[in-house]
Amino acid sequence: MDRAPIMRDHTGYGTVNPGYEPSPAPAMSTPAAGNAPSAPPASMFDNVPGYEGTVAGGGGGYLPPPMPTVPMPKPEPGPLQPNWHIPSITEDAAREAFVGYASSKCCYSTGPAKDGVITSMEPFNTYRYRLETFTESRSTEWSHEPYTNQPVDASIQPAPGPWEILAQTPTFFQDNTQNIRVPYTSSVKPCHECLGMGRMPCKECAGCGSKVCWVCNGSGFRHDNNRCTHCSGRGRENCLRCSGHGSKECSLCRGRRQLLVFINLKVQWTNNKEDFVVEQSGGLKVENFSKVSGREMFKDSQYMLYPVMGFPDPAVAQASERLVREHQSRFSQTARILQQRHTIELIPVTRVTYAWKGKTHVYFVYGNEMNVNADDYPATCCCSVM
Repeated sequence: MDRAPIMRDHTGYGTVNPGYEPSPAPAMSTPAAGNAPSAPPASMFDNVPGYEGTVAGGGGGYLPPPMPTVPMPKPEPGPLQPNWHIPSITEDAAREAFVGYASSKCCYSTGPAKDGVITSMEPFNTYRYRLETFTESRSTEWSHEPYTNQPVDASIQPAPGPWEILAQTPTFFQDNTQNIRVPYTSSVKPCHECLGMGRMPCKECAGCGSKVCWVCNGSGFRHDNNRCTHCSGRGRENCLRCSGHGSKECSLCRGRRQLLVFINLKVQWTNNKEDFVVEQSGGLKVENFSKVSGREMFKDSQYMLYPVMGFPDPAVAQASERLVREHQSRFSQTARILQQRHTIELIPVTRVTYAWKGKTHVYFVYGNEMNVNADDYPATCCCSVM
């Protein structure tokens, strides 16, 4: 079926034929040129059942998910303690890690690391419990783009609800975002920025198409009373920004005069991760463990987890119970929980005591990466850049 010269949307509002292209005008007295596009009027957006709170730009807030259809899991026995023994690192390995650490610091002498006498090595291995909750959240906002004959489907049939629209779920525990145009919400409206004209007044010349000649300051003559050659004696010169037209193509509708207005559904998948590290008495600060890995002792992934039970270290079991309860309560209010996963790692920590020039010092070797922490390294200097 051929498209009629005059289009009408479902509200009965007549719009300009999308194929009509306006001719440029030398000057304009229509919309004032601002620093940013003006906000679209509320009347520009249709009333779509199920999307009443949707606004332009700022979104309509996160939409509450439907009630879960999968029952909560039943309690399961906790993991058995593997008979894993992390052997203590050798003195040579501890020294090699220490020398590598000192060599990586521009202001550290490697003397203490190479020649310090190791007097003791003590293990202070610790546990790290990690809970990950993979969620899907949805939000909507009115959006628009230049109309270039895209399909217009508003009010052909009721729009599906925000949680009824299919989205391609990514791999679990990987953040991702997908934007989906809500079906049956697209309509054509006149551009609110240029009032349907397709062009905007040039800000450089205020829509005049010309500016005062900078050479003769508008007099048309030079200081020697000769005619200004820059403006040919006119006192004005064409505006370079708009090529003398006084207007520029509207950046919002790109000169098309019309906008396709629709509801955009933003689907966001987020891996919400939280760690708990058991305090150890060796003196190494907990924040250091965020940079290293340990030996995985336990791992479980389910739709909804039950806290770890019966773990030898009660601090791990208590942390698991607290975090699982908090995650399920916090994220189920504004998102849909798709999967949970928790792991327990044993992180090796060795406290090394050594003597250097009659004084005793300490450093730590920790993690599978054999990282080193030495807050009181005895041979540092102040570097300065000349």
